Amino acid sequence: MPSRSAARRPACGLPAPGAPRPAAGAPHRGRLPGRRCHAGGVTERKPPGTSFETWVDGQISRGLARGDFDDLPGAGRPLPGLDREETAYDWAVAKARREGVDTAAMLPPGLVLRRERDQLPARAALLGSEAAVRALAEDFNARVEAFWRRPQESRWAPVPGLADVDALVAHWRTTRPPPPPAPAEVPAPPARRRRWWRRRDG
Repeated sequence: MPSRSAARRPACGLPAPGAPRPAAGAPHRGRLPGRRCHAGGVTERKPPGTSFETWVDGQISRGLARGDFDDLPGAGRPLPGLDREETAYDWAVAKARREGVDTAAMLPPGLVLRRERDQLPARAALLGSEAAVRALAEDFNARVEAFWRRPQESRWAPVPGLADVDALVAHWRTTRPPPPPAPAEVPAPPARRRRWWRRRDG
C-alpha cells in the first residue's frame, strides 16, 4: 500500500495538484516547463528573485505538511558524536573504517615506513629461517634508503630510520621455541656369554 507522502507526490511529467494543465495542442515531451523530473517525482526550480534560504525553508515546510519526513530512520534519537568535537581527519578515518578501507593508506609515506618498522618483529616471528629474517630487514632498509633519496613534500615530513638487522635476528632467535629434547639412549642389553660344556668320556 503506498504511503501518504507517495500518494500525494505527483508523477513525473504530470502537473502538481491544483496547477493548470497545458492547453490542448501545446507541445509536451513528458516534462512540464520549469520542473525537473527524478526517480521520486518532480522537483521545483527556484523562482527568480527568491533567495535560496527562503526557497529551501518553503520546501521544508511543504514537505512537513505532506508528511515526507514521517517515520524516517533514527527519528527521535540524537545524532551520534554530538558530545565530542570531530575534525575533518576524524570524520575521514571513521568513514574509511565504515567502508572497510585500510586507514594505513591514508598516512604519509614516512609514517607508513615507521609503522612497518615497528611491525617487523611480529612479521619476523612468522618466518622459519634466519636467512628469511635478514632478507625481510634488508628489503625494508632498501625501501627506506629509496625514500631518503626522493624529494620530500615538506620539511616537516617524518623521516623513517633503518632497521637493525642483527638486533632483529637476535630477537627472532629468542622468540623461537626451544628445540625438542633429544631422545634418551636406551642401553643395549648385555651380551649373553656362551657356555661350553665338556663332554665326559665314559
